[in-house]
Amino acid sequence: MSSPSSPSLHSAPAPSTDQPQIVVSGIQPSGTLHLGNYFGAIRQHIELHKAFESYFFIVNYHALTTLNDAEALKKYSIDVALDYLALGFDPKQSHIFLQSDVPQVTELSWIFYTITPVSQLEKGVSFKDKVAQGLSANAGLFNYPILQAADILVYGGSRVPVGADQKQNIEICRDLAIRFNERFSPENPIFPVPEPYILEDVAVVPGVDGRKMSKSYNNTIGIFDEGKALKKKVMSIVTDSTPMEDPKDPESCNVYSLIKLFATAEKREEVAAAYRAGGYGYGHAKNELLALITAHFAEARERRHELSKDVGYVMDVLREGGKKGREQAESYMSRVREATGLITTY
Repeated sequence: MSSPSSPSLHSAPAPSTDQPQIVVSGIQPSGTLHLGNYFGAIRQHIELHKAFESYFFIVNYHALTTLNDAEALKKYSIDVALDYLALGFDPKQSHIFLQSDVPQVTELSWIFYTITPVSQLEKGVSFKDKVAQGLSANAGLFNYPILQAADILVYGGSRVPVGADQKQNIEICRDLAIRFNERFSPENPIFPVPEPYILEDVAVVPGVDGRKMSKSYNNTIGIFDEGKALKKKVMSIVTDSTPMEDPKDPESCNVYSLIKLFATAEKREEVAAAYRAGGYGYGHAKNELLALITAHFAEARERRHELSKDVGYVMDVLREGGKKGREQAESYMSRVREATGLITTY
């Protein structure tokens, strides 16, 4: 199975050494996971969960800000779990679970609402971008960063792998950790101040139309697309009208940008040379890409087929992960309730 050289995880900022190294990240089940998700996040998640205590959660509450189809949300939630397990996530090493299985997350969100200035949320770039794309300007979308902060801090997250577009939301999370600690627990801070873990050298993955691959643009290639469906998408990738016999610049071609993600250094150089020499058409490049995608995910695709026959096992994994998530979250929330004066009688 051919694979590209992985970007160094050391290129991302490391959290301070005086706090537990806990990795947290959420995966939104709002559609089929695609190559942009894989290269932008999932591949790093798989690597990180082997080295650190980790909590990866399927953020079905977040998905409700844009998805209002109950059956679709259920399906996508299970699909995300299937995808991660097929791609190598080991539930014996770390935890994967449903966000909605940890009620402490929404409890902490409310507490954070009470200490967050509205003006801070009004500056949210992500919210403005999503509304500009036509998404409903609902309160859930507006308050998204607060729930995201609760997702991170309720597990004591110190290392948060995110894309560069999430940097502002992590700043809000950091502000909330500092503000809460200073206001309610200055002598014995409860929350760590997390660091974003951003891989600066992860390339933007182009969609079939040349824009950034995104479910919002309906221009994706699914990680586990195969057969005719995969071929149709690959062959639909937009290219220019340069004749086959003419030399071409590989660096300006969407097909080559995707080839680079999958190919070895030797294969990348071979294909680039063919582009520049002429006599190599975009159809040739698309067939090359099709073969690379098929080979890269072959083993994972087979594992996913097997896992899909045993959804009971997948549910058991999520159930056990949720139990661990609740235990970790409660260890923080018991201190939060005490610090804020919230009396419980159970």
